[in-house]
Amino acid sequence: MKNFDDKVAVITGAGSGIGRGLALELARRGAKLALSDINTEAVADTAGRCEKLGATAIPYELDVAHRAAVYAHAADVRGEFGRVNLVFNNAGVALGADVEDMEWDDFDWLMNINFWGVAHGTKAFLPDLIASGDGHIVNISSVFGLVGVPSQSAYNAAKFAVRGFTEALRQEMRIARHPVGVTCVHPGGVTTNIAVSARGLPDDVDLETLRRGWDALTLTSPDAAAKIILHGVQKNRARVLIGPDARVFDLIPRLLGPAYEDLGVPLYRAGRQAAARFGIAL
Repeated sequence: MKNFDDKVAVITGAGSGIGRGLALELARRGAKLALSDINTEAVADTAGRCEKLGATAIPYELDVAHRAAVYAHAADVRGEFGRVNLVFNNAGVALGADVEDMEWDDFDWLMNINFWGVAHGTKAFLPDLIASGDGHIVNISSVFGLVGVPSQSAYNAAKFAVRGFTEALRQEMRIARHPVGVTCVHPGGVTTNIAVSARGLPDDVDLETLRRGWDALTLTSPDAAAKIILHGVQKNRARVLIGPDARVFDLIPRLLGPAYEDLGVPLYRAGRQAAARFGIAL
């Protein structure tokens, strides 16, 4: 896909963060947008901003954890736009908890959104992407889809699953000679709301302090992330790394293999010390 003019793009989690960044950048490039989020006010705000840029942008309320809802959304988008060229399975949440302490309800909540939401969006829209003759699907994993991290076992499980699912899908599209590109995205630290909306935070954490601390630690803005992702789509890249920190995470297991796990404890302790400087107790 060389350009996005007049292409129909579906973006989940479009109410904020990378999803909003993608919507705005695609609006500037002439795309038509089907934007969804569980937060109706946020996604309506994103759609309004896109319309001010001259784009057609329709907001939808959607919980990607519910399969039937995603299939119904695909039917709605198909009926409204007549076709789909791009799908960005971006919606995601966070959970900080050791396996020993993690509640099943929290584990299910994260997996249903971070992995099953990607699978639902892929399956529901894949026939449309194939029929378009020029389709592309982008699934958002994470640097935590490259390495395992203490206290992030659920998030790791989902993001590693997204990576494997997407890499297999890309090969299947090539074997079948379908006109669909497939890209897996691994963001490093991006300035989004994911940290302050995470489950598993200490009861006494100050969310505003956490937000400022997260913003200070992140290296990439959502707008910059969107441009990197769209460049990857245009180049039909299998994997897109976002931020210099993502390149480090990608390099570590390549150099060390399984031995990188020996670094987990000291790195985790160093991370706790860094967070403590911002008043964040982990």
